[in-house]
Amino acid sequence: MEKTRAQVLPAQEIPDKRLVWIERLAALMDNRFRIPGTNIRFGLDFIIGLFPYLGDIATFGISGILLIMMARYGASGMVVVRMLGNILLDTVVGLVPFLGDLFDLKFKSNTRNVRLLKEHYEEGKHQGSAWGVVFLILFALFGLLVFVIWVSWKVMAWFWGMIFFTT
Repeated sequence: MEKTRAQVLPAQEIPDKRLVWIERLAALMDNRFRIPGTNIRFGLDFIIGLFPYLGDIATFGISGILLIMMARYGASGMVVVRMLGNILLDTVVGLVPFLGDLFDLKFKSNTRNVRLLKEHYEEGKHQGSAWGVVFLILFALFGLLVFVIWVSWKVMAWFWGMIFFTT
């Protein structure tokens, strides 16, 4: 498999020019417009998010594309996990009507993710692998699966008992 230039160069040597379009798209999504007479800024994320559920799915997709491109440009596993956390928080809260729209005015996941990427490249922050976090999440999900199966088993046993053993 051929390595891209971003995978060959150390993080601090990646030119900033490569990230300009990511910064512009993140600004368009989060900060492009301003409410007149205030310092409140918003972007397409807020506008598209006004369409319940469908808008949130669309902005999740755009944020996901940005995340993939940032990962292709050499972001470490830890940065990618933190970015994914920002996107998931924005999406989950965004699904709540009205509250999610207000949340979008304050929590700007794309801008936060660009900041994380810049910190990674320029300051060497957020280095390292994310395997520990991934294993922790997988372990938690496995535990949740076991718990759901156990509760389902108990409910089915109770229901079975109610149907066949009550006379």
